[in-house]
Amino acid sequence: MIGFIGGGNMAEALIKGMTAQGMKDILVSEPREDRRAYLQQTYGIKATQSNKEVVSRCAIIILAVKPQIMAPILDEMADAVTGEKTVVSIAAGITLSYLASKLNTKKLIRVMPNTPALVQEGMSVMSLCECFSDKDIATVREIFISIGKVLTLPEKYMNAVTALSGSGPAFIALFTEAMTEAGVKMGLRRDSAAELAVQTLLGTARLLDTGMAPEKLREMVTSPGGTTAAGLKVLEERDLKGIVADTLNAAVKRAEELGIKN
Repeated sequence: MIGFIGGGNMAEALIKGMTAQGMKDILVSEPREDRRAYLQQTYGIKATQSNKEVVSRCAIIILAVKPQIMAPILDEMADAVTGEKTVVSIAAGITLSYLASKLNTKKLIRVMPNTPALVQEGMSVMSLCECFSDKDIATVREIFISIGKVLTLPEKYMNAVTALSGSGPAFIALFTEAMTEAGVKMGLRRDSAAELAVQTLLGTARLLDTGMAPEKLREMVTSPGGTTAAGLKVLEERDLKGIVADTLNAAVKRAEELGIKN
């Protein structure tokens, strides 16, 4: 059985993906009664208000809680975690060494999924020790493949991953919001401007997902002396690449700070 500590949005995204792939043997602990009822009725899974019940009954335990409340959660479940349990954390900034200091198992995995998992288009990055069998890794990978793509990288890259793909949807959403607002100021109806911005984002992402390099796509759209060139000139003058680098560096710094506190 696969268990979740916490039944929030990311846990629901995983449960939705898993059940769509036929994985039904799931138990989730959630303090809110209405949320437990919703998850049970919507996905046909089991729910409880007891974290210890999840730990005792499940071979794989996914910690889907905010990093700020991770410490008391780990303290509560520590006695029930034995060496054969696999514990997966999806909380930003929670390191493998911190989990190891709290739990009596070496089978620990840190994963950073992102919000597009809500529509099964997520990007998840896994970091783990070398103590896992291929079977154990395959099971956890299958869980996260159910919500999108999965990479496995050394943990030293996890703060960069958190900034780029974890926080990235918010940065892309802000850019899309800015494009929509600009369209409205140019006289477009808000719904039309929003549809234009979002569909342009989706179509561009699909093109890039074919393997086309961003530079190649930019060159295809840009004619010398044309409208695209005029717009790109403004972005270059305002140092868009520098702004993006500063944005991601700020997110990395915050991820490092969260890790230090842990």
